[in-house]
Amino acid sequence: MRGYRAIKYTLFICCYVFWVVSAVLIAVGIYAKIAKEKDVVDTLTVDPALLLIVVGSVMFLITFLGCFGALRNATCLLKMFLGILVAMLLLQVAAGVVGYLFTDMVMERTEKLMVKAIVRYREDQDLENAIDFIQKKFQCCGVESYKDWSHNVYFQCSDTNPSLESCGVPFSCCIHLQNQAVLNTMCGYGMQQLEERLAGQDIFTVGCLEKIGWWAKNNLLLVAGLTAGLLLLEVCMICLAAVQISRIHKVQRQKKENAERGKSGRKDSYWYPAFADFDNE
Repeated sequence: MRGYRAIKYTLFICCYVFWVVSAVLIAVGIYAKIAKEKDVVDTLTVDPALLLIVVGSVMFLITFLGCFGALRNATCLLKMFLGILVAMLLLQVAAGVVGYLFTDMVMERTEKLMVKAIVRYREDQDLENAIDFIQKKFQCCGVESYKDWSHNVYFQCSDTNPSLESCGVPFSCCIHLQNQAVLNTMCGYGMQQLEERLAGQDIFTVGCLEKIGWWAKNNLLLVAGLTAGLLLLEVCMICLAAVQISRIHKVQRQKKENAERGKSGRKDSYWYPAFADFDNE
């Protein structure tokens, strides 16, 4: 009985933690969505707020099934929770295999997605902040090079572009000195007109796609560890749910057997005295 309670409440606590995290994700996504302007483009692939809401909602539903199913011993909910986790695990493994076998295709799709994000850089404040964070973190600029910013209407390098940022790059591409106290947001102006050697003195010229690839290769153990940890956590929750379902079915079978034995015992108590008296006669 103690072992069953340990399994039950371990599964409940794990699901509850992720349930709370999913609720926080939904709240942050809704807050960011409300704070935005109404005319921004709502696209799941390039809208961080919408992505948070969708991911949080899916997590909320799945972990709710696990929490309520584990706490109330509801085999129906636990089976749904188990089935969804198994499907997610298989999809993740399949995605990893496909990504490994078709690396070029994955990189091409990723490049198109990043270019799409650059095009909508000024249309979404959250997307703008996310791109600036990535460029600062990985010390990169654009997708393949700093000249990719010409895809954006504000940074497009053409004679007909009236923008002050024409032929420029965002300030997050700039190389900031350690002793620099004031941030110069105009440091990227006109950088697309310069050659890579000259532009490299003031901004990062290497694309973010290449820099992120380098980071993943240099931190392969960290990436592999995080991936393995996530998969292991999913496997543990699958095992806990499967064991609890098995124990619930076992208890239900035992109760059914005990009930049948009780009925047969009562029937015997009705008949045995009569047979006993008959034998004594």
